[in-house]
Amino acid sequence: MIAKYVETLRQPEYTGENRCLPCTVVNLAVAVILGVVVSKRSKRAGVIAVGCSVALIALRGYLVPGTPELTKRYLPETALRLFGKSSELDLASGVDSSPRSTETGENDSETADSGSEEHVEAGEPSNPPDDLETYFLHSNVLEPCEDRDDLCLTEPFESAWTEEIDSVLETGVDTETVVEAFGFEADPSEFTLKERDSGAYILRFGTGVPGEGPSYNAGQWPSYAALVADVAAGGLFSSWLDEWDQYDSKQRGQILNSLRMFLETCPTADGGVTMTEETVKSCCSSDTVVAVVCEETGDRLFEYQLPD
Repeated sequence: MIAKYVETLRQPEYTGENRCLPCTVVNLAVAVILGVVVSKRSKRAGVIAVGCSVALIALRGYLVPGTPELTKRYLPETALRLFGKSSELDLASGVDSSPRSTETGENDSETADSGSEEHVEAGEPSNPPDDLETYFLHSNVLEPCEDRDDLCLTEPFESAWTEEIDSVLETGVDTETVVEAFGFEADPSEFTLKERDSGAYILRFGTGVPGEGPSYNAGQWPSYAALVADVAAGGLFSSWLDEWDQYDSKQRGQILNSLRMFLETCPTADGGVTMTEETVKSCCSSDTVVAVVCEETGDRLFEYQLPD
């Protein structure tokens, strides 16, 4: 009977691997305060109160009703980081702007660090544009859409990009073409390009051998289609933009990642693209992600986490 009652109290969605550490800490503090208050009248009752509270937290994940939702809504980002529970999602955004070195030999399938170190960057890059939409408008890459209040690729650029994509698909994508497209100042032999189980692609820098220098993910893409689009656009920009060679790999990554959201046809299939919105829930946060997806294949071309 007792075991059956205990089982009804158990909430696997908030315990075990799903346990929210900030929630647990806050509720344990509440349990201690409750025990102190009760102990003023009866020490025995105070001990029982703390014991029952701890048992509920162990079984349910929290003591105070609504704690998980309150944590998601009100707990500040700085507090989440203290517990390793940052609400910043791991999104595949190409060559990103946040270099975070990892231990040499770390498992590629588990890491999502992106960016690049100084010794693989160009020497004196120019400043990246702050407003990429305006930058694309001035560069004859985007223009106001004719049929809706939005921005669309210009016909000349879309046509040239499509030709580059077809050329990349014909020759294939390898480490050397990716390194060249993003202008890394390191030999392609120092990188490896791998496909993950999820279909995402990762460009990894370093030997992965302990004691032989740094090893980290230099970039990651949500799909092969996204990688093809970036490599093709990188090749096109070398002749389309006079200042392209002045940008380092991080800056190129920012530009190419943003450009992908304006694709209207899938690079690796005949179908079009669609924009989706999904809510990603974890123990301590609830975040909305907008994605541009190939209608025919489901491949993701672009991911963006909406601000709270």
